[in-house]
Amino acid sequence: MCGGRGTRLDAPREKPLFEVAGRPLLARVLDALDASRTDAVHAAVSPHAPETAAFLDSRAVSTIETPGEGYVADLDAALDALEPPVLTVAADLPLLDGAAVNRVLDARADDGAGGSLHVCVPAALKRRLGASADATYDADGRTVAPSGVNVVDPDTTDTMHLSYDARYAVNVNRPGDAALAEALL
Repeated sequence: MCGGRGTRLDAPREKPLFEVAGRPLLARVLDALDASRTDAVHAAVSPHAPETAAFLDSRAVSTIETPGEGYVADLDAALDALEPPVLTVAADLPLLDGAAVNRVLDARADDGAGGSLHVCVPAALKRRLGASADATYDADGRTVAPSGVNVVDPDTTDTMHLSYDARYAVNVNRPGDAALAEALL
């Protein structure tokens, strides 16, 4: 998922191309996916991210055009173009690596039921790290935050996978998140 404007980041570049420790966020996520067991990579882009689309084209990454009407609408458009199950990853996770991606795939397999899986981290972990937490909710008596990594399989059960791994906890949404990511890298 790499079609957002990144307005909270307040940067002169499109968010997926914002650099953390000298490399674009999107390049870091693509490297993580390349190092994982994923079969194929398709990038969901929107009219709000033409430079991101050009970057993906230069790396020969398949793209799916989305309407740019928000994360949910763009996710729906991407899912309509793909055969489930689909691993979805936000382009703003600079700490992600192949092992972390594989851990999500393993968690889904270990569930035994297949289906959808959404990865969350405790909101307390985000606070402890100093990462922003724009969306949180209560689950099983604790406050959690979505990580931006999911396996989507429509018409199946949805399971939450709670992780204490910082690789899922640092989404670069604001300048402070970028500084945190650089310090952790």
